[in-house]
Amino acid sequence: MISRLARFNTYLLTVTLVAALAGCQSASEKREKQIARLRLHLEAGRDTGDRSESVPISRTAQVLINVDKAPFLDDGQLAAARLVDVPGGFKIAIQFDERGTWMLEQFSSTNPGKHVAIAAQFGEKLKETRWLAAPQLTRRISNGALTFTPDASREEAEEIVRGLNNVAIENGNQPKPEKGKAKDQ
Repeated sequence: MISRLARFNTYLLTVTLVAALAGCQSASEKREKQIARLRLHLEAGRDTGDRSESVPISRTAQVLINVDKAPFLDDGQLAAARLVDVPGGFKIAIQFDERGTWMLEQFSSTNPGKHVAIAAQFGEKLKETRWLAAPQLTRRISNGALTFTPDASREEAEEIVRGLNNVAIENGNQPKPEKGKAKDQ
């Protein structure tokens, strides 16, 4: 009877150790692997045929905007993202690399009054896809910085920013943080 109990405890101990070592990731390891995708689409006229599509911008008070299907900027040109606290809420501020800055300057200076629809994919395995915002181009943006109020909860926005910064690191547009130091959000 004692030998069966000892064998059972050995099996239980082995299974527990394997589960603990193989299946567990710390929260910081998950955050370091988390990614998000971002695409910027320019507002298009309704007569552009199959090159454009109507997209819903807000989940609560849905506004449809016709945009080019092909993005003019994406996370490949992203240098950094951060969450900015403002009175009454928060915004996401994105900074593009040199090439992205040129593209944003070109599109903002040649398309005054148009909107830029911002789409994001985020969450575990990029399961969440959403049109976050559509800020209007009111001036030429020559510094490569775009700030917008996202259609997202604060937790979702933090996840998006963390994922975008991880992609910027992966693309070589941002230095990898030293071990033990947290990345800015």
